[in-house]
Amino acid sequence: MTSKVTEETLGYEQARDELIEVVRRLEAGGTTLEESLALWERGEELAKVCRRWLDGARARLDAALAEEEAGETEEAGAE
Repeated sequence: MTSKVTEETLGYEQARDELIEVVRRLEAGGTTLEESLALWERGEELAKVCRRWLDGARARLDAALAEEEAGETEEAGAE
């Protein structure tokens, strides 16, 4: 699965939950080197998906706060 497909199909909670499972499996051990590398790569991909979701949420929040602040400034200037 490519990261583009992952980004388009996984929501934040899905990516986070799968990342938790990947970490659990890596910490438990008992996997071959190849399996461990594949899990690590999948974990990196999932972490990027989570980061993009969080960055997007922060940008939306910052925009909403800036809009609210601009509205308050306009109201104060009208008085």
